[in-house]
Amino acid sequence: MVAIIDYGVGNLFSLGSSFAAIGEEAVVTEDPSIIAQADRIILPGVGAFADAMHKLHTTGLDDVLKAEVQKGKPVMGICLGMQMLFEKSYEYGVHKGLALIKGNIKPIRDVIAPGLKIPHIGWNALHFTGNDCPLFRYIGEGEYVYFVHSFYAADCDEAVTATASYSVPLTAAVQSGNVFGCQFHPEKSGEAGLKILKAFCEI
Repeated sequence: MVAIIDYGVGNLFSLGSSFAAIGEEAVVTEDPSIIAQADRIILPGVGAFADAMHKLHTTGLDDVLKAEVQKGKPVMGICLGMQMLFEKSYEYGVHKGLALIKGNIKPIRDVIAPGLKIPHIGWNALHFTGNDCPLFRYIGEGEYVYFVHSFYAADCDEAVTATASYSVPLTAAVQSGNVFGCQFHPEKSGEAGLKILKAFCEI
């Protein structure tokens, strides 16, 4: 069973529907006991980093998530949920993250070519870094997935498993041990996204 953490931020309905489409049981929950019973955990997220971290902290689910990571349970952050896995974010100030992966979240405007639209939104191809990430066992180089983001994971080369080009390579996916992250939305990425979720359920 997959626990989708409900802390008031995230595309929960689409995620639940995607797991149903691949025949996997998924429960949207804020109950620590259910999260502890789950085989895998999804940390979703949309919106502002500071607000999402505040909500996760005030519910106590940040400590619950860290405890499950320590047990070796597979955890995947999606979009803002991925960014929250890092040490800090420079999104409208400086804010602490969960520090489950080394690195920082920075604005893409500082690195992309002038004139490109922000946020980076739409379909873009994945380029694998050579790190053998189990999330991608069912898809190939150049598969297209769906992005919506204005900030990106930086200072994390060792963890990067895939990039997407937006005039420069931007971090698209990461892994550190049993902790995974996708900057893109698997639940909005059609067949490729379902294959990634299926692979996560086999980890």
